Amino acid sequence: AVVLTLNEEAHLPDCLASLAFADAVLVFDSFSSDRTIEIAGAAGARVVQHAFTDYAAQRNAALDAVQSDWVFFVDADERVPAPLAQAVRSAIAQPAVAAWWVPRHNYILGRLTLQAGWFPDYQLRLLRPDCVRYDSSRPVHELALITGASAQLAQPLVHLNYATIREFVAKQRVYAELAATGMWRAGKRARAHQPLTMALRQFYWRFVTLAGWRMGVHGVLLALLMAHSEWRSYSSLRRRIALPADTAHSPK
Repeated sequence: AVVLTLNEEAHLPDCLASLAFADAVLVFDSFSSDRTIEIAGAAGARVVQHAFTDYAAQRNAALDAVQSDWVFFVDADERVPAPLAQAVRSAIAQPAVAAWWVPRHNYILGRLTLQAGWFPDYQLRLLRPDCVRYDSSRPVHELALITGASAQLAQPLVHLNYATIREFVAKQRVYAELAATGMWRAGKRARAHQPLTMALRQFYWRFVTLAGWRMGVHGVLLALLMAHSEWRSYSSLRRRIALPADTAHSPK
């Protein structure tokens, strides 16, 4: 198993405990300044430190560092329940499949969130390292390039996602800037109206199309927060038009 970390001392102990079924654990760290490395070492994990540029590059670097036939990516704020651990063991015995998509149960602001696009939230997590690379043009919400067949597991990861509104906004700020970088690299440019119109579109998609309204106030809040993230992405993309060419590609 591979866990990507940056200052994850609060989450890492429980995450590593849920990975007891794995033959080996690699903590691939972005030079944490808290007790992350100490906790990983005490748990018997191998630790490699690598400077973070974006999520796609970090996952590719982690794949280059592993020493196993299979990799199971788990984030520090995720937990692997026993049924999923058993499913992983069964999956790696199937040589015809190169990669497995894993659903997630997202707990947002302390509540299991199954509407508005938050479930099944399939993530490519179990894979053969020689069969998968991550597209460098997608620095966040990575695009996996798979050589071979892929399939889906039924058992979900538990994702303790966004405990507070402050954490939600802080993480989405990072994701939004990386998304803007990816759009800029792909040649996309934002018109003056797009920060607002794309935010409104995101709200409608989350709240109406994906039935976020079924969650009541929780659904309204999450749709607003995701709309704000979309506004931030396109606002950042819009600002880059006025930046010098050598700085426009970097997250701000």
